[in-house]
Amino acid sequence: MRGRNGVVASCALMAVALLLLAGCAPKVQVEAPKEPIVINLNVKIEHEIRVKVDEDLEDLFQSDDELF
Repeated sequence: MRGRNGVVASCALMAVALLLLAGCAPKVQVEAPKEPIVINLNVKIEHEIRVKVDEDLEDLFQSDDELF
């Protein structure tokens, strides 16, 4: 059996081990960005413009056969 000094020593060793493990715990922080998030939607707008121009040209070619 262990004596009183053995129990105290093992308790002290466990306390030191817990303190060392607690010191290594990762820290996670979540914070808002400093600059606003910008989403560029120009691609969709440009696509809609091209489709509209293509449709207008198609209508023009169908309505006037002697254009070219």
